[in-house]
Amino acid sequence: MAELVLDARNGTGESPVWHAAEQALYWVDIPGRAIHRWSQAEGHRHWATEEMPACLAATATPGRWLAGMESGLFELSLGQESRARATRRAAVAHAAPAMRFNDGRCDRQGRFWAGTMSLDMAAGIRAGAWYRFGAGDSALPAQLDDFIVPNGLAFSPDGRTMYVSDSHPSVQAIWAFDYDTDSGTPSNRRLFVDMNPLPGRPDGAAIDVDGGYWICGNDAGLVHRFTPDGRLDKSLPVPVKKPAMCAFGGPRLDTLYVTSIRPGGDLSDQPLAGGVFALRPGTQGLPEPAFAG
Repeated sequence: MAELVLDARNGTGESPVWHAAEQALYWVDIPGRAIHRWSQAEGHRHWATEEMPACLAATATPGRWLAGMESGLFELSLGQESRARATRRAAVAHAAPAMRFNDGRCDRQGRFWAGTMSLDMAAGIRAGAWYRFGAGDSALPAQLDDFIVPNGLAFSPDGRTMYVSDSHPSVQAIWAFDYDTDSGTPSNRRLFVDMNPLPGRPDGAAIDVDGGYWICGNDAGLVHRFTPDGRLDKSLPVPVKKPAMCAFGGPRLDTLYVTSIRPGGDLSDQPLAGGVFALRPGTQGLPEPAFAG
């Protein structure tokens, strides 16, 4: 059963990251232009950002994060002020006007991967791409393209398999790649799961210690687990229609935190939409790698 962690009322709560050293959960509200932090000991606080933040990775420096935003990747300093201080690390050359970053995280070696999408999701523009940013990089070349809404990024426990999805209603697929951990290069793209016959669009994801791939079923109020061979193993419900992304956390990494979206319109059937929830999935996750740069 899902437990409410915080009635955050986020427009689009995304990119939950468990910070083990702080025993705290961080995440973003994309349209709210905010970075959020919650811990059992200290409660909730947030920082405003100039651009819409979409994905986060911790860095080796306490209080500093790497974020994919609208115009590029930024290093954010989260201090006592109410606003994050931002320094742009790399600009992005979007393939079309009015785009932003979306899903993203670090590979097991600490390289940051993030995908881009059009702000007009309904238009179905295939301008989305995946970018990789590592230590010493300044440019941000596209590594994979032809996506509408890139999502579902995750890496297997050994780092040698990379997963991505496309959440757009016209696609609804998850792919797996062989991943060269030395060069950070994906290859051998193949369909991992066709989500069209299953409930929910494939949104944000996480990996457990056994290589199980957990992905939010957006519009269906479910979080699915797929085995490494692509078989649907279980589906756990949350009390909102649009779970957005999940992340393992807690002292034993055995809690699955789930952020969600608060759409417009009548929410009488899902008053907690936009909240953050905790599931007890019966397994453990892996520490989230920090950005090595």
